Amino acid sequence: MKLVLGIDPGTAVTGFGVVAVSGRSNTLVECGVIRTQARDPLPQRLHEVYEGVRELIARHRPDTLAIEDVFFAKNVRTTVVLGHARGVILLAAQQSALTILEYPPAEIKKAITGRGSATKEQVQFMVARLLRLKHAPQPADAADGVAAALCACLSATLPTIPALKLPTLASVQKTARASSSSRRSESRS
Repeated sequence: MKLVLGIDPGTAVTGFGVVAVSGRSNTLVECGVIRTQARDPLPQRLHEVYEGVRELIARHRPDTLAIEDVFFAKNVRTTVVLGHARGVILLAAQQSALTILEYPPAEIKKAITGRGSATKEQVQFMVARLLRLKHAPQPADAADGVAAALCACLSATLPTIPALKLPTLASVQKTARASSSSRRSESRS
């Protein structure tokens, strides 16, 4: 059984979800949020996020960390601060030698719902459905963390399609000549 820790990064609220993968079955182990105080200085908040993620890693011993990639907000400061949060989360995962998978928000939505432009509500509905839960994890940030973990689980279980070997023009012509020659010799007999 493998464990995947999914993270929806933030400095105020970081959502997380731990999903166990056993064969073709995925089970929610734990989900929740790491909250920081808005009035605290950014370095302190980043430290709290880092320590919260380290605690999750120590408690569950996941194999993989799946994290939402940076999206570009209209407010540049928001994007930069989110980048700081992702940085401390990635550091915690790297220090624990986890496999780290980063997914753009649209890729997570597409893996969970089939549409990269799905709404939060659609993602929450499908998270509950995929994990056979009575209702979606709350708050929404926790559901987003679970969605990141599920994205990694679903991506890992998808069958790979072997590379298609297309015949060359020369081999098609050779086959056509052989087939034509074979039909002529059959018609003579």
